[in-house]
Amino acid sequence: MFSMELFQKEYETDTVELVIRNRKFSFFVPKSLDGFIDPENVFNNFPLWAKIWEPCLILADYLASMPVKPEKRFLEIGSGLGLVGIVASSFGHKVTMTEYNYDALNFAKANAHINDCSNLKIMELDWNKPELKGTFDRIIGSEVIYKEESFYPILRLFRIYLKEDGEILLLERARRSSIEFFRQMSEHFKIKAQKKIIRNDSDEIHVMMCRMTLMADD
Repeated sequence: MFSMELFQKEYETDTVELVIRNRKFSFFVPKSLDGFIDPENVFNNFPLWAKIWEPCLILADYLASMPVKPEKRFLEIGSGLGLVGIVASSFGHKVTMTEYNYDALNFAKANAHINDCSNLKIMELDWNKPELKGTFDRIIGSEVIYKEESFYPILRLFRIYLKEDGEILLLERARRSSIEFFRQMSEHFKIKAQKKIIRNDSDEIHVMMCRMTLMADD
């Protein structure tokens, strides 16, 4: 059973305030990454989950704008701090949010609590040993494609959990690994891709929004 009291004792946090579709949200983020990094190998399980990434904001806003169909079930993979699933749930969608990292799960649960998402399911999901039950109408994710060794486990998740008439919706930066992932996925799915550009004061971030549905013979 999750406890906010224990969470606040275990972690030092900052709070990020966001407004999406005129609705206010608050998110706990780690004050420092030091406690989550392996000092002997910085790149070993680097805590990518501990930041709110720009594509997550695009996906959250997109889901917030979608008409709500109460019978439709969403599965979010690699939920990180929980922004996407929390926003989608707050706007009425039926979401099961998943993560494998222990600390990420705790932050997701804390953020769901402070945003009053009592109907949001938050589950542990190991991509290499998936034990979650059921199938879903839509699988969603943002910034989950980094390593080529994860391509097959993610494909297997899609095969296990996506309904035959379901849809996958992924938001990824246009990096080499994500482009190669979608190239490989095009052998199994029909893919419709849109390019989006996020501009800030100092940079342009190129993002791909990819909608994927099963091929008839897959």
